[in-house]
Amino acid sequence: MADIDGQIVQGQSKAGAKDSAKAIPMDKGLRNFLIGIYQKMALGLLVTGGMAWAVSHSPLLLGLLYQRTPDGGFGYTLLGYVFLFAPLALSFASNMFMSRLNVAAMAIFYWLFVAVMGVSLSSIFLLYTGMSIASMFFVTAAAFGGVSLLGYTTKVNMSGWGSFLSLTVLGMIIASVVNVFFLKSGIMDLAISAIGVVVFSALIAYKTQWLKQVYYSLENSYTGLAAMTYYGALSLYISFINLFLSLLRIFGSRR
Repeated sequence: MADIDGQIVQGQSKAGAKDSAKAIPMDKGLRNFLIGIYQKMALGLLVTGGMAWAVSHSPLLLGLLYQRTPDGGFGYTLLGYVFLFAPLALSFASNMFMSRLNVAAMAIFYWLFVAVMGVSLSSIFLLYTGMSIASMFFVTAAAFGGVSLLGYTTKVNMSGWGSFLSLTVLGMIIASVVNVFFLKSGIMDLAISAIGVVVFSALIAYKTQWLKQVYYSLENSYTGLAAMTYYGALSLYISFINLFLSLLRIFGSRR
């Protein structure tokens, strides 16, 4: 991580030294870099949605992942808990792949991640109506587009936001786990979700601006940029999914 940060600083210095004649093609290259990231993210969301829908419509897989509770609701089996927490574990593991900038490793990791996330998210089809899932997805997509555009165009330096936002997300994870297993408070769940809408929106803007810096730091490395399209897609994908889930918990209609 430190090596990447150092490269970014050097890249910013080099970018500032470029003359206006070279700035135009570099801006075009930056747009192509970000478009590649958004395309991979969109395909990842498509894979995740397809996996979640397929699992939720398979009695065999549902039986392996979920079980009926005494109150008539749904609970997780042991395998269900594995898939519930697998995306979180993989999120922490993604930092190891970032430092290597290996295209093949990042590609395999990315598609594995979105597939596992699809299995994990199959539960939303059991809890929420299809209409509310679809409507919240489109709301999230619109919000993502606006916030990402803000991060791309703003002149505000967000480089100092990363640590604060990461610590906030960690606190939300801990609070969510405590609430799920011990407190089981609907009010606390809503509060965490409301905070999540703000935090993950800020993360999308921050990561979009950060990816611009990454592009200029790796502009002479085709392999590095190719690998970073996967890491960038994964980073934005995770924020998108969490923003979607936060909105769904607040506004979604339950079955």
